[in-house]
Amino acid sequence: MISRRSVLATPLALAACDRFAQAGTAPPATEATPLKDVIPCPFGATANSAQLEDAAFVTAMLRHVDQVTPEWELKMERTLQAGFGTDFSAADRVVDWARDQDLAVHGHTLIWYSQGAEVFHDDLDRRTFTREFDRYVRETAGRYCGRMRGWDVVNEPVAEDGEGLRDCHWSRVLGVEGYIVRAFELAREADPDAVLFLNEYNLENIPAKGATFLKLVEKLKGMGAPIDGIGTQSHLNIEIPAGRISGFIRDAASLGLPIHVSELDFPRTRDGGGMPDLRTPAQKTAQQVARVGELAEAYFALPERQRYGLTTWGLRDPDSWLLRPEHKNWADDHPLLLDVEGRANPAYQAVVDAATGRAGS
Repeated sequence: MISRRSVLATPLALAACDRFAQAGTAPPATEATPLKDVIPCPFGATANSAQLEDAAFVTAMLRHVDQVTPEWELKMERTLQAGFGTDFSAADRVVDWARDQDLAVHGHTLIWYSQGAEVFHDDLDRRTFTREFDRYVRETAGRYCGRMRGWDVVNEPVAEDGEGLRDCHWSRVLGVEGYIVRAFELAREADPDAVLFLNEYNLENIPAKGATFLKLVEKLKGMGAPIDGIGTQSHLNIEIPAGRISGFIRDAASLGLPIHVSELDFPRTRDGGGMPDLRTPAQKTAQQVARVGELAEAYFALPERQRYGLTTWGLRDPDSWLLRPEHKNWADDHPLLLDVEGRANPAYQAVVDAATGRAGS
């Protein structure tokens, strides 16, 4: 069972976590040792089909990763067509490329509250809704049977504030937990050997959400859902208190399941709120180094069987969705381990130190 305590660390743990912040300003960026050669678990990053045309991107990926997550090609916004048709051409390209390079692939995502409502709308009769839900999961997971190391079967089922589960088109027809159990059962049937994950964000940032998510995993397992692993996206708020990240990792580990750090990034820019940001660049860098270092040390301390992989959402800064004009447009941010030239950003060394046992030395 999960500890019902708050996921805050002891004073000793806080001191250990904050040693990463002592770096202050960072040395100039240097050529980065391949991350896949240093990190004691599979290291992954996202790729989309357009990026495969970029020789510099491909070179960086082949240098650093041994696992690929399709960034958007397997989301319903790309695969699901009007009338329940499907188009997997973009997903096929990313999966085929990765497999041709002897890279593992992690599938993201089968069912997400944010997508599919245009086709699975509220006026659809229950019989058609259920039939097409089943067909979509079976078809998508089955298409790549034996080619995916794992799947994010259901993405982001917990309410934003952690108070209960989301109301969405899936839950309104199939039940708040029912659609999740059903999706996992269908995915297991379609791709029996893949590791099946429940994936969520803000688990480290918001303790209530982390606790609700872990209770949900326990409940779903008790209902017979074949959940094999926990996916924590780790879009980190670098201003959260020291110890909160390691506290969540410790609580998650108590379930005994593999854990995937599935979408790691760590922007320096504050997302809204209207308050002036008076932090200096050096202070922002120190916060990044501290929080990423804390995550890496806590994750690499897990038993090997629980370290499914560490995946960053983008490999180099310009690959990040946060820098794209159609998303956050934070063009001067540095939310990933590598810069535009593929050199080490400050947080890179915190990950390497945690991986090699040099953290705090």
